[in-house]
Amino acid sequence: MDTWQRRTALFIGSQSLSLFGSSLVQYAISWYITLETQSGSMMTIAIICAMFPTFLISPFAGVWADRFDRKKIIILSDAAIALTTLIAALVFIAGYRPYWILFAALVIRALGAGIQTPAVSALLPSLVPLDKLMRVNGIFGSLQSFIMLISPMASAALLSLASIEAIFFVDVVTAFFAIVILAFFLRVPVPSSPGQKRELSYFHDMKAGFLYVAEHPFIKRFFLFTAAYFFFCAPVSFLTPLQVTRNFGPDVWRLTAIEVAFSVGMIAGGAVIAAWGGFKNRIYTMTFSAFLMGVFTVALGVIPWFVPYCAVMVLFGFIMPALNTPATVVLQEKVEEVFLGRVFGVMTMISTVMMPLGMVIFGPMADRIRIEYLLIGSGIILSLLSLLMGSNTTLVREGLPPVLKDSPATVDLEG
Repeated sequence: MDTWQRRTALFIGSQSLSLFGSSLVQYAISWYITLETQSGSMMTIAIICAMFPTFLISPFAGVWADRFDRKKIIILSDAAIALTTLIAALVFIAGYRPYWILFAALVIRALGAGIQTPAVSALLPSLVPLDKLMRVNGIFGSLQSFIMLISPMASAALLSLASIEAIFFVDVVTAFFAIVILAFFLRVPVPSSPGQKRELSYFHDMKAGFLYVAEHPFIKRFFLFTAAYFFFCAPVSFLTPLQVTRNFGPDVWRLTAIEVAFSVGMIAGGAVIAAWGGFKNRIYTMTFSAFLMGVFTVALGVIPWFVPYCAVMVLFGFIMPALNTPATVVLQEKVEEVFLGRVFGVMTMISTVMMPLGMVIFGPMADRIRIEYLLIGSGIILSLLSLLMGSNTTLVREGLPPVLKDSPATVDLEG
């Protein structure tokens, strides 16, 4: 196996293992709050705790990812998340179970995730040749989808056999092994910043990153559309478990079923995008996916039977990689390496502030208006946004992949 392939496999393997444990905890906390409260407002609080801290830390995280060893950043953030999970487990074992403990754990875990995410996205292009990024990201997406398939089933099984703290301990163990893989078996280059003085302040680097986004016509428009899309994705992303609980019954197996259905679709869709690569123009692939996601959101708002509801979840999951994978790849292709961390930091900021902001609006509304109406309205808007994105000349012009030359990622990174 070539050097870049071996190292990419180690990196993806470690991150997949870490994701598995984190997914178990996220499902456990989400289901615990959903089943215990059946409240849209409580879900909104949980979502804000799980995402807004990531927004606050992301600008700094992007700078750190461009300044320092990205592998070490990932290891330290993984360790911090695992320690937080361990403390929460010990508190629960002691018999202290107020909701604020879960909210506090979500806040700290979100800070760790906000530090880790830009580093992961910025590190991958240093391992993979440019012409292989779409395929590798597609494979990575399929593995993540497979984990999202087995995670709810494993979480439900553990919840039925043991207490919630048992799931917390699984997360600690998986994080430990992921850290060992990164620390002792994977070597990657520390990012260099030619012509950039490291003694400058974090705020100088942060400002440079924001200016880079603001002065880059494609990235600026791309992020504007992304922000709007994340906002109107809030109902389908967060309110569907509450919708299922209210309409079909407060059973863990039903929540597991919709997550499994979605993940099955994601696995198949990730495999297709990895093999196919999408349309030649990345923006057309994203437009096609985003339009269908809007259609499927409307469908979830009108289907009154559980089995067809799960079938639409499969389709929703199937088409999502055709949006997520090109979005990641197009940034990896267009952004200069020294700005990758900061640009992905801005991307993380957008995703972690717009969806909670959407839930601030849609969550309380879900306690007064049928969730079906929120899904229908937001689904129509999502489809319209996709058409606007596909007709934007700046986005379409930059959606073509760059002309590939010799890639430095194909050389021995240890040399």
